[in-house]
Amino acid sequence: MALRLLLSCILLTTGFSAEISMLVQTGASLQLDIRTQEKLPDFDDFSWKNEKSENIAKYSSESKKVKLHDSYKNRVDFNNKSFSLTLKDTQKTDSGVYTAIASGQSDNNIVTYRVSVIDAVESPVLAVNSSWSSPDPCSFTCNGRYIIISSIYNSSSCSPEEVTSSDNHILRLNCSGDSIMCNYSNPVSWKNDTKKVNELCTVNQGPERLQAKEASLHLLWLIPVCLFTIGSLVVFGKLKKGAQKNEQTIYAEVDDNNKPQKSLEMLKKSENPQTVYDTAKDPGQTDVTIHTTPNDDHMNQVNVKQ
Repeated sequence: MALRLLLSCILLTTGFSAEISMLVQTGASLQLDIRTQEKLPDFDDFSWKNEKSENIAKYSSESKKVKLHDSYKNRVDFNNKSFSLTLKDTQKTDSGVYTAIASGQSDNNIVTYRVSVIDAVESPVLAVNSSWSSPDPCSFTCNGRYIIISSIYNSSSCSPEEVTSSDNHILRLNCSGDSIMCNYSNPVSWKNDTKKVNELCTVNQGPERLQAKEASLHLLWLIPVCLFTIGSLVVFGKLKKGAQKNEQTIYAEVDDNNKPQKSLEMLKKSENPQTVYDTAKDPGQTDVTIHTTPNDDHMNQVNVKQ
């Protein structure tokens, strides 16, 4: 207990203060303030030093001028009224300890910062699991760098999840309505990937809906077959009707002993096809009846008697 009090007294008399942690994204600017409500002690020089004890910026109370370190020129700004220091376009190499010191008859540490320059997170990726297949419930992954969450979207929801890595990166998964959201963040940045469920995967629709969908696909295949069949019937009907218009039929009643020679000769001379039917009569008499059907469907009858 006595040792702890002694250390506290030493810190107070020498002006040391606790470190203040500051996080900044790579490429961004960071302002370091003196953060004191009290008036600064009298000093000859005020400087900001890095952990290598290099004077990044040194201000003289006598000349009112600021001298910048060669390696920080064009990369820092010093405010000679607030005594703050701004680091511009920060890089990973800028991570470290920065201390503001007021120097006079003694050095007084005004404030100390521990700066960490962190890269922004990469965009997460929502993707379907390679093992998933329809019509099973949609199985997908929310993938951040070094962190993966696997989940299932069933009916209209999925279980919200959150995973934090050892380097303070956080991956969050959530579903809202028909949207799936994957958020990836660290202390200086965050990004997300949001997709509609039907963009990501086909949700299980149940056996009845699947059967209806398959039946509709079969009906689509039947349409061209039906059209082809109907077209064939129409063409065949037109051809048959045309053949019937050109057909002529002759009915002849003939005797077994006497053939209707005249009628046959007339048939041979005819330009249109004819059909002869013979019917046996009493001996000595031959009746030949010729029925012709011309193209105008008018029936002509020719009776030949011998």
